[in-house]
Amino acid sequence: MYANSRPVSSAQTAIHDRLASTVARHASTPFLKPLMAYNRDAFERSMTAWRQAGEPPLILDAGCGVGLSTRNLAVQFPDHFVIGVDQSAHRLSRKTLWDHALPTNFLCVRADLIDYWRLMLAAGVRPARHYILYPNPWPKIGQLGRRWHGHPVFPTIVALGGILECRSNWRIYIEECAASLEQLTGFEIQCESFSTETPISPFEKKYLASEHGLWRCRTSITSLAGQKPNFP
Repeated sequence: MYANSRPVSSAQTAIHDRLASTVARHASTPFLKPLMAYNRDAFERSMTAWRQAGEPPLILDAGCGVGLSTRNLAVQFPDHFVIGVDQSAHRLSRKTLWDHALPTNFLCVRADLIDYWRLMLAAGVRPARHYILYPNPWPKIGQLGRRWHGHPVFPTIVALGGILECRSNWRIYIEECAASLEQLTGFEIQCESFSTETPISPFEKKYLASEHGLWRCRTSITSLAGQKPNFP
């Protein structure tokens, strides 16, 4: 199961030629999609849990799947509170193998990230760290708008700030994400190869076992005016 993943296949061989114009259009156009009530409810539940924990520095695990990465991040950052968000109730309800005592500084909620990100921004809640781990790459050339950096919500993601890290097993996805972040922040952001002996999510474990190359980009968005990123 964990060593049979095929590498991403795409006719696209470089950064999409419409990426820059797409990002610019989304940055200059208000995103007015109505917010769904169940996403508001999920956001309020998660904020209540965070406040009850004393409002420690917040980590958002966007697209957390079965929640294994959320738990691992909670262990890695015990002085933070980690919120994992995924739109699939099925994934969130699946039993996740965990051999240790569960950390108490995390919560997983079912919500559409498009709404959840916007609710965070509107409420003035800013994550200290923000992870987007192995999102669906949508590798077809015509699927740029389905990738997070090509979606109208991307300027909201950037405006939330914090240390933002995206990982993928498709280099072009990370090159595009880095280019989009650079366009919106003015920071110089690199696509870099990535490896680990302690994968924190099922996809990371599977891709490593399948000998895929892993890639990431990250930046500390301290200001949209172009302050130099700093990783603590």
